This record gives sequence, C-alpha cells and structure tokens, in this order.
Amino acid sequence: MKKIVILGSGAGGTMVAAKLHKELIGEGWQITIIDKDPMHHYQPGWLFIPFGIYRPEECVKPKADFIPPGVEFVVDEVVNVDHEKKQVKTKGGQYDYDWLVIATGCRVVPEETDGMMDDWRGDVHDYYTLEGAVALYKRWKYFKEGRIVVNIADMPIKCPVAPLEFVYLADWFFKDNGVRDNIEIELVTPLDGAFTKPVASKVLGDVCEQKNIKITPNWSIDNVNVSNKTIESVTGDTVPYDLLISIPLHSGAKVISDSGLGDPMGFVNTDNGTLKASDFDNIYVIGDATNVPTSKSGAVAHYESDIVVENILLEIEGQEPRPDYDGHST
Repeated sequence: MKKIVILGSGAGGTMVAAKLHKELIGEGWQITIIDKDPMHHYQPGWLFIPFGIYRPEECVKPKADFIPPGVEFVVDEVVNVDHEKKQVKTKGGQYDYDWLVIATGCRVVPEETDGMMDDWRGDVHDYYTLEGAVALYKRWKYFKEGRIVVNIADMPIKCPVAPLEFVYLADWFFKDNGVRDNIEIELVTPLDGAFTKPVASKVLGDVCEQKNIKITPNWSIDNVNVSNKTIESVTGDTVPYDLLISIPLHSGAKVISDSGLGDPMGFVNTDNGTLKASDFDNIYVIGDATNVPTSKSGAVAHYESDIVVENILLEIEGQEPRPDYDGHST
C-alpha cells in the first residue's frame, strides 16, 4: 500500500488530509496524520481570552472531530524525520512514507530573548499561547493604572494584524472598565509603521493615534531588563513598562530543526509557487511551517492546501507540480 504521512493536524494538515482522502479513496493509498496533541486549538480565539470575551474551553475541540473516516489519526510525538529513508519516527513507532506533508506549524520561543523569562507570567506576559492568554486575563482584569507595552520581538509572527487587534481591544477593555485615562498603551514594533502594508499601515496608524495608542516603529529588541522594567533595543534605546505583553520570537517545530529540515529559524525551505520542499524529495510543506514570504494564518493555509493537494496528485500521476500559489490570503 502506498502511503502519505502528514505531520500535524492543525488547519493545514487537516485540510490536506480531507482533500487527499476525497481524491484518493479507493486508489490504494493510506493517509496518516500524526500529532502529539489530540485537541484542536482555535488560535484566533486566544486573542479574545485576555478580555473575557472567550473562555478557554470555547477555543478547544477534539481534532478527531475534523478528520474524515478512513484517515488514520495517530496521537504521538514525532522525534525524527529521515528524508533519505522516507521514514518518520515517533516516541511510539515508525512510519514509512511515499509522500510527506509537513504541517507542524510554528511556536513561540520567549527564551530566545535575553531576560524575557526572568519575570515570565509576572509582569511579562504573552497571549500567543492558551496558557499565556489565560494568565494575562487573570493578571490585568483589575489593572487600574500604568504603562502597558506590547512588543513584537521580530517578524514573522502568526497573524501580523493580531498585535493591532490586541491594542484596539485593550483600549476598549480599559475604557469599559473606566480606567483608560490612567493607562498608557504603546505598541513597539520592528516594522516601520503600524502594519506590514503601506496603505493599511497609514490607516491603522491613524486609528492608533485617534485612540491615543503610541506606536514606536523600527525597534529591534535586544533584552528585557526586569530589574529596571524596561525593554532595550540593539541600539541601546529603552522603553519602560509596568506590564509587558510580548509577541515573542517565532520558530518552526523543534523536530524540524532536530531532523535537519529547517532553516536557521526552523522553518522549511519551501518553493514559493509549488509549496514543495526546496531541498528534499517527496515532501510538501503547508501553513506556518513554511518559509514562504506570506502571512502565517489559517486563511493562508486554506489556499495553500489546494495547491499542495493538486501538486501531490500531479506527481502521483507522473506530472510536474505547478507553481500556482501566489501568496494571497483573505
């Protein structure tokens, strides 16, 4: 039996599995998804947890609910990918493949910024993890005055617009609590403005100005000084905070780096048009795991899934993959 193995059952991996299953049913192919977490996390929902809009349980559902019958779902941790042997090793077993789809997403690595972990979940928080979003709600629901600094450590990050959504929600949240006049909100970003695209950046920057949200652009963080309660840039500039909300550095999955499949940040070198791994045969990549120069978001994974499935089917039939992905999202 011919085998397709998909690493990761997030949005990208699940969509690829469902679409491949529909096309290959009855064709003698076995499709297997491997993921260490049996629960699906609706990551956009994490943005709303710190404001009491969503509860954690509203953002989590069993992954098996979204995987079609006939696709094998293995809950296990991948420890190595041997691209030469076309073999995936997990803690509990071993899986050979004819085609591999890497959908391992990305993760935040706050430990990569000096000093970040010295006061983690004290006066330094995140909302790019479920645990972080819950902890932040508990930390600031009675916050009455002070400086809140939201810092993007570096790009790329999941959902580039999320930090702006966050500061707009913070403005609303503290107004609703009757304390906005006592709270400063500052977005410190490595971008040259509020957003990645010039026209949108101008409009969204104007909204920040109207809401009295300060934007400090072109900032490259060097360290967090928890004793002084400042973040410090590589050029020696400082921004003081009472409460720091970090969007930490992002990296690919650890197993990708450990298996020698990633670039220095752990993302897989991926052909921008075909979404095939640039350096390895019989491997496609989707979603946050790629280093394709587009947003890391569920919408991107949705459009990429069509290209990945189309090109795997073409190659199965002995045809060349098509460079049809143009990086677009919605």
